Amino acid sequence: MDKQPQYLTSQNGAPISDDQNSLSAGERGPLLLQDWHLIEKLAHFNRERIPERIVHAKGTGVYGVFTLTKDLSDYTIADHFNGVGKQTETFVRFSTVGGEMGSADAERDPRGFAVRFYTERGNHDIVGNNTPTFFLRDGIKFPDFIHTQKRNPHTNLKDPQAMWDFWALNPEAMHQVTILMSDRGIPANYRQMHGYGSHTFSLWNAKGERFWVKFHFKSQQGIANLTAEQADILKGIDPDSSQRDMVVAIMDKQFPRWSVNVQIMPEADANHYRINPFDLTKVWPHQDYPLMEIGVLELNRLPQNYFAEVEQAAMAPSNLVPGVGASPDKMLQARLFAYADAQRYRIGANYNQLAVNCPHATSSNHYQRAGAMAGSQCPYHSHQTGGDSSANYGPNTQDTLMEAPSLSEPSLRLEGEAARYSRYEQDDYSQAGNLYRIFSEDEKQRLVSNICSTLSQTSLAVQQRMVEHFTHADSDYGLRVKQGLAK
Repeated sequence: MDKQPQYLTSQNGAPISDDQNSLSAGERGPLLLQDWHLIEKLAHFNRERIPERIVHAKGTGVYGVFTLTKDLSDYTIADHFNGVGKQTETFVRFSTVGGEMGSADAERDPRGFAVRFYTERGNHDIVGNNTPTFFLRDGIKFPDFIHTQKRNPHTNLKDPQAMWDFWALNPEAMHQVTILMSDRGIPANYRQMHGYGSHTFSLWNAKGERFWVKFHFKSQQGIANLTAEQADILKGIDPDSSQRDMVVAIMDKQFPRWSVNVQIMPEADANHYRINPFDLTKVWPHQDYPLMEIGVLELNRLPQNYFAEVEQAAMAPSNLVPGVGASPDKMLQARLFAYADAQRYRIGANYNQLAVNCPHATSSNHYQRAGAMAGSQCPYHSHQTGGDSSANYGPNTQDTLMEAPSLSEPSLRLEGEAARYSRYEQDDYSQAGNLYRIFSEDEKQRLVSNICSTLSQTSLAVQQRMVEHFTHADSDYGLRVKQGLAK
């Protein structure tokens, strides 16, 4: 049976008689303001872009499923980590960090690796990178650091002087700088790279015992990186190379997979462990806290609409669920506020009512009603508070919503005086040096070449300070950079 034709309508549902010709005063006359259909189309078009993310602006999103292969009930009450075989819908957004929306995928840049679990007790986001560390340990420096990665406010060009000047004055960045400038600095695509939660998070079990945890996502496709020369060629051929690679893989049903691993530290260990376990510039050595494989993440479905489901995806490390919590990691503490607040600014106060952001496996019941997009209906639920006439305050006598004290996080013992601590058991060089020493001779040569390609464009004072930092990490490291700058 033939489908009945449907009228093209305006946004208020009124049939449109002519969508090709504007209303004008005569055949050759000016247009009329009363052409409300023209006004609606142009006004909507002017608003079809929301502010791009300051970081992680360009990205790729894919849906998938996480399958638990090892029960973690001894460590956490989180439902997606309990029960071997349990499957949880996921959404993953990959991205570059420093570039704008139109930048090339093959830039030398960390890669965002943000995983959302649509659990039965709400959305759990692990918003990490393809590196286990970061440039900073305290979020108060984050705006300044990102400014150095963006464009110079005078020339509107990328600024090596600002980048290296900042790193020269913040040696805590040495470990991440070594990763970024090494062969690991330009992943060939999103499928062939590892992902990390990077931060330290907490888990707690039914007994009220807390454990510190780090999340690792190990690519089952193997690892592939690009040299600087290969990347320069690829950026000219296909600026969207990583996006295209992922789309092709999913459409060809070559679904990428990652082994999901954790490192777990008993809460008491943090008090005496030789490394500050909450320092984002450090890794936990695997010989002390070995990887434990707990499941498989498979990506198998592309979004239907990029803007609605990827550009408006609002990942935030503050999206935690019972059984998974934060830690005293200072960078994480800052991101708990900053990321969700950035989404409120970009998208609106009710961004979690959008389909990609609303909890898919459970309802959302709260007393937040007003604001932009209030009443947007998540398609995964027949009823969701936000746009109805129910009470917008609590407690009340009109609904049956109640708190869940049995799911509360155990108390965290705090000690010490409130102050701004600038130096605390700090070693900015050992792990950077350890990483340098495991590189092959060819890898070391490429590392030094990558460093000198931009460091050579900076002032002599910055170069000298950076050589000192590299030397502290490893004497050969510093010598090679010094010789490379002299050429």
